Amino acid sequence: MGNTLTCCVSPSASPKLGGRKEPPETNYESETCAAAAGDAVAVGVAQAPAAVGPSELDLGVGEGHHLQHISDREMPEDLALESNPSDHPRASTIFLSKSQTDVREKRKSNHLNHVSPGQLTKKYSSCSTIFLDDSTVSQPNLRTTIKCVTLAIYYHIKNRDANRSLEIFDERSHPLTREKVPEEYFKHDPEHKFIYRFVRTLFSAAQLTAECAIVTLVYLERLLTYAEIDICPTNWKRIVLGAILLASKVWDDQAVWNVDYCQILKDITVEDMNEMERHFLELLQFNINVPASVYAKYYFDLRSLADDNNVNFLFAPLSKERAQNLEAISRLCEDKDLGRAAIRRSLSADNFIGVQRSNAILS
Repeated sequence: MGNTLTCCVSPSASPKLGGRKEPPETNYESETCAAAAGDAVAVGVAQAPAAVGPSELDLGVGEGHHLQHISDREMPEDLALESNPSDHPRASTIFLSKSQTDVREKRKSNHLNHVSPGQLTKKYSSCSTIFLDDSTVSQPNLRTTIKCVTLAIYYHIKNRDANRSLEIFDERSHPLTREKVPEEYFKHDPEHKFIYRFVRTLFSAAQLTAECAIVTLVYLERLLTYAEIDICPTNWKRIVLGAILLASKVWDDQAVWNVDYCQILKDITVEDMNEMERHFLELLQFNINVPASVYAKYYFDLRSLADDNNVNFLFAPLSKERAQNLEAISRLCEDKDLGRAAIRRSLSADNFIGVQRSNAILS
């Protein structure tokens, strides 16, 4: 995380996609249109803010040249850090709170109608067998993570407070396809399967990782909080698209350039992507920092969302080989921690000796 934003307006391919052998040409455009009810997607290029002249900087006299870090800057008065889940690890995620209404109603309905939970599909560990899934906080399962993230977006749309939006994200003003989209389409909330296909197609075409999907959700909730808007049928695609674009550039070492998206989605212009990404960054106040604690909170809240909605992870018995691998990884982490502690003790001892020598010289 924290990589430098990259952009591309040249016709050459990015290192991530250009370095591979050319696969058989796939019509990603038709797949995306089918997944999103006939709409294509657009991706924006982040533009850096205008350069500030030396005369505009007030660094103070005699205080030295100090540039404040993005994570240390003051937040707006009406945007308390404690209540913003995308910035503070102790604040509850918005998507999980919005989903609880539906979860409670579903449980109440099942209780009143005496609906049986059916056969238990989730496996539990016992004294003789330990079941583990293939998803961890550092290496989440891609398919399940995308399904959970799109489920969180679905609850954001379904249980939104209003229809507040901005023109830059409105698909009626900035269509993602040249084909005419019926006005009736924007009056109904999209189903979860359509959101999932839309996001899955983008991640498959750009070869993005599961971690990028989690960061996408962090940026999405940060945008909704900072800009005080809602995600609704008219803007959800462009908001999700902007969040994916930004997350891929921040997370991946070799981000997919905009020209690659333009080659996949024929109806998209680089100018439209540039403008959307620039507005997205400005609305985030260029705060693209995602602390590890916030990332972990979103990961575990997504797992809670999966449990509430019967989204099952792939569980398998713990084998001897995997147990040995886990033990080796734990031992490696412990060795690293011990090494860091030894370095800190050594530096502290050196500093102490240096102070003693300085005092001896002065006396």
